[in-house]
Amino acid sequence: MTTPNTAPLVPDALPLKPASTVEAWGPTVILAPHPDDESISCGGAIRLLRDAGIPVRVVFVSDGSGSHPSSRRYPAEALRALREREALEALAILGVARDDARFLGQPDRFVPAQDEPNFADAVAALVATLASPWTPTTILVPWRRDPHGDHRATWQIAAAAVDRLPARPRIVEYPVWVWDIGSPGDYPMSGEVDAWRLDITTAIPAKRAAIDAHRSQTADLIDDDPEGFRLPEALLARAARPWEVYCEGREGPHPPSPSPAGRGGVLDRQRLLPIRRPPFFTGDGSARHPSPQTHDTPLSPRERGVGRRP
Repeated sequence: MTTPNTAPLVPDALPLKPASTVEAWGPTVILAPHPDDESISCGGAIRLLRDAGIPVRVVFVSDGSGSHPSSRRYPAEALRALREREALEALAILGVARDDARFLGQPDRFVPAQDEPNFADAVAALVATLASPWTPTTILVPWRRDPHGDHRATWQIAAAAVDRLPARPRIVEYPVWVWDIGSPGDYPMSGEVDAWRLDITTAIPAKRAAIDAHRSQTADLIDDDPEGFRLPEALLARAARPWEVYCEGREGPHPPSPSPAGRGGVLDRQRLLPIRRPPFFTGDGSARHPSPQTHDTPLSPRERGVGRRP
């Protein structure tokens, strides 16, 4: 049971702030647990920041190689390279240069959380990434209780990293999955955060194009894995709204860490399974497709969606 001071927040009821709000953020870093999170939840803000001439850097924490674990055409290394190319294409659409993208390469689905091996190394890698070539005044991080283990771990890595920066940045949190598969205890609560909607109306065309650039997650590009992940239509429809939701903890940039039970480990990762979609096979399923490219190779016509059936 909740009290008026601890009621779960309802996105549609949050106050709407103008696009110019982002100008107060200054140089901004976006931490994306996976390639595509930046476009789904922050694509509008990124485009608005760049349109205002504000520097933006996007840090991809995991390598994205776990979305299609049984694909023979795209084994882990090839999928990692593909998702990196998709991310760079999406960022170009949003106005972010290749030099302002960083890939930390943590294993998809197993980004280290507090008290897990390699957590300290992940924090040190992020500190180095945040400190050069410029230190941000604002960092966008996933919502602290977003119901995916990599998202919660990314929040924890960020919370530890900002302590080591010469100047403490403003921390703004963005939800990705919480209103799709979260439980009531995962939701942002009125007593713990100030939350709002950011008007991204002018940035919607760029945001939609950036999301579409992640074809391995939104279309049938990888069609040889019955367990392959595909972003659900409900999430994509929500991402197409003319606003994005952001939250700031009222207790400052270091809100309490989630309890061990809410860490978002294996159980939370498995909670994503119900939103997997059926396999997408073409024809007889024979392997008559272009070979996967290396990460330095431009997207092939198939990867770009050229000739792809509706």
